[in-house]
Amino acid sequence: MEEWQAKMLQVPNVPDMSVPDGVTDADNQEIKVWGEKPQFSFEPKDHVEIMNTLKMVDFERGTKIHGFRGYFLTNDGALLSFAIWNYAMKFFSERGYSPIIAPTIVRKSNLYGTGHLPGDVEDFYLTQDGDALSGTAEVPITGMHSGEILDLNTLPIKYLGFSPCYRREAGSHGKDVKGLIRVHEFYKLEQVVLCEASHETSVKLHEELNRNTEEFIESLGIPYHTVVNCGGDLGLGQVKKYDIELWVPKENTYREISSASYFHDFQTRRFNIRYKDVEGKMHYAHSLNSTAIPTPRILVSLVENYQQADGSIKIPEALRPYMGGREYIN
Repeated sequence: MEEWQAKMLQVPNVPDMSVPDGVTDADNQEIKVWGEKPQFSFEPKDHVEIMNTLKMVDFERGTKIHGFRGYFLTNDGALLSFAIWNYAMKFFSERGYSPIIAPTIVRKSNLYGTGHLPGDVEDFYLTQDGDALSGTAEVPITGMHSGEILDLNTLPIKYLGFSPCYRREAGSHGKDVKGLIRVHEFYKLEQVVLCEASHETSVKLHEELNRNTEEFIESLGIPYHTVVNCGGDLGLGQVKKYDIELWVPKENTYREISSASYFHDFQTRRFNIRYKDVEGKMHYAHSLNSTAIPTPRILVSLVENYQQADGSIKIPEALRPYMGGREYIN
């Protein structure tokens, strides 16, 4: 790659004028708060203690097999994850998002296309063939249409991608060292959209994507807040981003569960994804994505918010059909 090309790949997108000024995530602005935080008549436990006691997780053996940040989800921990996946698949599919199981091993060109490279090079696992293990289904699904001319009548294209995800968490060795917040391998359902080259359309779909995840969280009854990210907390290609953060009672704080972003044609120019308008003029499409839900991270808030005095976990009503009709894990 020529030096000038490498430098061009590091040029960021232009943030929307509604993006607040700021340098770090501490400068993100809260725009919504939902739900009643649980009031316990007992000293609440963290998810590690609760899940260990109920034999839902095995960190000791996970570390033996994987090393640092390793884990096994066992028994009801595994069943609860399947319940969340199946419920989420139904929930988001009913909103017009087509289910797709995406590849995990991707050519690095897809990471450059989505803007994850060159900046995040330390956070990817590489194979002996020089390919990468993707950290999100956004990468293969956006790259799926590279070099294509899309039919205008098919836009917007809406996908619900499911895939294993891998992140080295480079530089975060001292952060969240206990539990399921920050792990090297996880599963995620991701919303990915390609639409016409219209700022108004991108803004409308961005709100839709984020609201979909808010509604999913609300259906589980987990308190959350939504923040709009400041300029310094935007990724290379993001024009605007929302983060949804769930309440974690034991830590007395909110923890990120989802990010929703739009990019205009930043990604599609790199992938050469285009369409013809009604007059036959060629345009680069716009792209957007948002986390639908990641596991096992959501288990942290779910378990802690629904813990009972006797050590059991009340299963959210929406998940009970996927847990054999049970009301509690005990």
